[in-house]
Amino acid sequence: MYTILGVLQVIIAVVLVFLVLLHSGKDAGLSGAFGIGGGGSSIGGGSMVERNLDRATVFFAVLFVVNTIVILKIQ
Repeated sequence: MYTILGVLQVIIAVVLVFLVLLHSGKDAGLSGAFGIGGGGSSIGGGSMVERNLDRATVFFAVLFVVNTIVILKIQ
């Protein structure tokens, strides 16, 4: 069980790093290469893609924390 959770932790970490790098910053970062960056809309403060990217990032961050706690508890 510990090995499965450890492998899952690495996969979640890689996905989380990728999602964070997709966020647009001052210079549009890597998100500009995938068409996610660009101007925000005047209504809602961002496009639907950006909001979904935010939701996915938060989801994987929470999953990372929960998996870390579970790994520590079974160790």
